Amino acid sequence: MDVLGVDACKQGWAGIRLTDGVYAGSLVDVRLDALIERAVGVRAIAVDMPLGLVEKGWRAADLAARALLEVRRGSVFLIAPRPAWREPDYAAAAERCQELTGQRLSRQAWALAPKLLEARACWLADERIHEVHPEVSFRALAGGVPLAHAKKTWRGQNLRRSLLAEAGLVLPDELGEADRVPVDDVLDAAAAAWSAHRIALGIAGRVPQVPELDAERRVVEIRY
Repeated sequence: MDVLGVDACKQGWAGIRLTDGVYAGSLVDVRLDALIERAVGVRAIAVDMPLGLVEKGWRAADLAARALLEVRRGSVFLIAPRPAWREPDYAAAAERCQELTGQRLSRQAWALAPKLLEARACWLADERIHEVHPEVSFRALAGGVPLAHAKKTWRGQNLRRSLLAEAGLVLPDELGEADRVPVDDVLDAAAAAWSAHRIALGIAGRVPQVPELDAERRVVEIRY
């Protein structure tokens, strides 16, 4: 059984493919749809990017993920309602977000706009695609304990690679296409792949417990 975990990176998108839970290769592409098209035969695709959007208020998935992550809660951006992402620039989006949530959209969240909209289009067209958040996945890998060290630190990166290896996902020193991708993006894609495998097996967790629906009637949730 093949699955794919994907993270956005400076090169575009990085994917880690697993076969029966074991590392089976990497893919890198400028466009997400092109990367997915190359991953022939995968049963589930987990993408580290907000996909489902609500019409008003903050997404319950983000609030629940922040509560789970405690010290790592800052890694979860609050994602504005769908109307804000239809605005032409940050100023307009921030104002629209203020109207719909009571708070302005952060510049960091707005920076996700091109990749978010690209990934959302793929999600709406392909039911194999699921939203994940790597820190939520790593928390599950660590037995339900949020990681104490950030993913860009030496200790944090070694801890994440060790947790993946303990779960049977051993990342080789040479990855092929992903060799030039930043380490934290590779680790995030691998965590997404671990979650994709759990999704395919039907054993993945999810937040929030009470589901919300996207405007397109898809469930807004983070899987792990």
